[in-house]
Amino acid sequence: MKKVLGWVLLGLVIFYIGTNPVPAADTAQGIGDGIGDIFRNIGVFFSDLAN
Repeated sequence: MKKVLGWVLLGLVIFYIGTNPVPAADTAQGIGDGIGDIFRNIGVFFSDLAN
């Protein structure tokens, strides 16, 4: 059951990207920016910890 739901969800994501590429790209950029901020803040934390 979980496998079927996973494939359905993947199909819907691909359909969304294919029919709405601009909002999908904005979403992906936002997720990427968020992940970048997380790693940047981890670096700042360890840098401040070393000082």
